[in-house]
Amino acid sequence: MISIKTEAELHKMRRAGAVLASVFEEILPMICAGVSASVIDAKADALILAYACTPSFKFVKGYSHATCISRNEEVVHGIPYATKVFQDGDIVSIDVGVCFEGYHADAARTVAVGGVINAALDLIRVTEASFFEACQFAIAGNKIGDVVSALQMCVEKAGFSVVRDLCSHGIGRSLHEEPLIPNYGKAGTGFNLLPGMTFALEPMVNIGRHDVLTLEDKWTIISADKTLSAHYENTIVISPDGHPEILTLSES
Repeated sequence: MISIKTEAELHKMRRAGAVLASVFEEILPMICAGVSASVIDAKADALILAYACTPSFKFVKGYSHATCISRNEEVVHGIPYATKVFQDGDIVSIDVGVCFEGYHADAARTVAVGGVINAALDLIRVTEASFFEACQFAIAGNKIGDVVSALQMCVEKAGFSVVRDLCSHGIGRSLHEEPLIPNYGKAGTGFNLLPGMTFALEPMVNIGRHDVLTLEDKWTIISADKTLSAHYENTIVISPDGHPEILTLSES
């Protein structure tokens, strides 16, 4: 069942989203050559706690970090090991969740470290653009297929692949709520979008094939052909009219 949030619930999600946007403002500039993923994770953890919030990912059974940090062919769920030291030419995705008074916001960004190949820059740009293209259709009265079809077309027009084994999802009182939302599909299909629905919309895009594999650590998911992958995510609210409200973007 897809939950419809009350205004009181949305208030808490907005606070979580604003904190998350602030955390990104501080940690993204720290991602540079020679820095360890564990340093970024510790900073994110400290910032979230300083805002009187809780890192959402620590609610996930078996996971003990504030972030997932994935590099190059790692699609998602990369563990922020101290030994994961960024190098010039890497692309790095960081996924963070924030919980405020029992309600969650979830977002991800991918950044380039130093000088990267043009194809990597294109991948990062298209992944982000696909989110905003999809948002144009995330309007009450449309269907979810309208949203994900737009996302898929944006990605594939650029010659990249939408990961099909991983999904966007509902969010609110739980970090992952119903429904699971494949990031591809056919316009005019699926459930109707209603005001008050909240989703974490997160394109995961490979430069090569869409297939993925899970590593032996049981968390890290990589592109099966070991080509570069990018991830972009925001938490959104379906508004009564107009475009969705994006909770995890800075106002500036």
